[in-house]
Amino acid sequence: MTSSPLPRILRRRGEPGYPTFLELFFDVTYIFMLSRIAAGFADDLTVRGLAEATILLLAAWWVWVLTAWLTDLFNPRLPIIQATVLLVMFGTLVMAIAVPQAFGDYGWLLVAAYFGIHVVRDAVLIPGTRANRSIQARSVRVFFWFLVTAAPWAAGAFVAGWSRLALWGFAVLVDLGSARIGWPTPRLGRTELSSQIFTGSHLSERYRQIFLIALGELILTVGVGLSANDLGPAAYAACAVAFTTGILVLQLYYQRVRQLLAPSGLTTVERVRPGTSTSYTHLVMVGGVLLTSTGLSLVIAEPLGSTPAAWTAVVLGGPALFLVGSCLFDAVLTGRLLWSRALGVVALGALAPALALLPPLGVLVVANLVLLLILVGESVAPHSRLVGVPTG
Repeated sequence: MTSSPLPRILRRRGEPGYPTFLELFFDVTYIFMLSRIAAGFADDLTVRGLAEATILLLAAWWVWVLTAWLTDLFNPRLPIIQATVLLVMFGTLVMAIAVPQAFGDYGWLLVAAYFGIHVVRDAVLIPGTRANRSIQARSVRVFFWFLVTAAPWAAGAFVAGWSRLALWGFAVLVDLGSARIGWPTPRLGRTELSSQIFTGSHLSERYRQIFLIALGELILTVGVGLSANDLGPAAYAACAVAFTTGILVLQLYYQRVRQLLAPSGLTTVERVRPGTSTSYTHLVMVGGVLLTSTGLSLVIAEPLGSTPAAWTAVVLGGPALFLVGSCLFDAVLTGRLLWSRALGVVALGALAPALALLPPLGVLVVANLVLLLILVGESVAPHSRLVGVPTG
């Protein structure tokens, strides 16, 4: 028996794994997307505001991940794939436009753009892979699960308040969770989680790029915040400390990613299970950067004076969430807990009550000191001490 021919639109093994300029162009949209989400949460520092921002980030991330996998599995230099990426980019822009009123009058616009992105992608990939049924089945499985979550997404657009929050929260969790279990589909089974289908060098670069985009949004927040306030000594100090936060987060990220996503370790992310898990850990890290950005906007707006408890939670919670994501990233690729960063999370949580008397700028300085201690400690400690303890 001869195997089915490979569809022409697939990326061939051995082809260059570096991202194309179009993929970089696509990522630029996410500066706008992330800034809209961060600004919305800064205006509503409540549990509900956090839940809404989380759902919007998860939906935006799911679009980004599917697009990264699209250009990883399929030839990004073919005109049909490039046109698909551009249409997805336009849909992402529409989603970003709808973000401020996504839980208000423009929920339908967010859902319409989200639907459109899925339909366009699958309308190209399912017919384009018909020459090989096993490969086509991957796209069919993703489309099946899109149909499963279409109902709660659409229903959420026609209700308001906590009902919309619950429906959309359920839908986006199913979207991301279905990938983690291989999109099990009636009659088609599921994608084998141990199969090696991704291009490690390509995905590792895409993760680096989206993390840089998140840091770009952070720098945008610092610049906009400074220009919108009085340029006094306190504002300049807040800007300098906020910029330092960005540098520390960048260094902490690349310190580990250089080791874990080095060429010798790229085969790990080429399999379905660790490949999808790596995307989730980057989601947590990007979420940490986004929360950090929100905290920086608050500190720059009012660096001195009393610090509300919600502000302290955001200023410390952003770096803590980034460190959690970093620990998870390490655990996925090494099976071990990076104790230095886990202790950093504990330290930030333990310090929170003691920082109630500090002004917002003081809280941010303390958060930076914790990050700096982790960075210096990991730089000087022997590698064997950095690896930590097995997670199980």
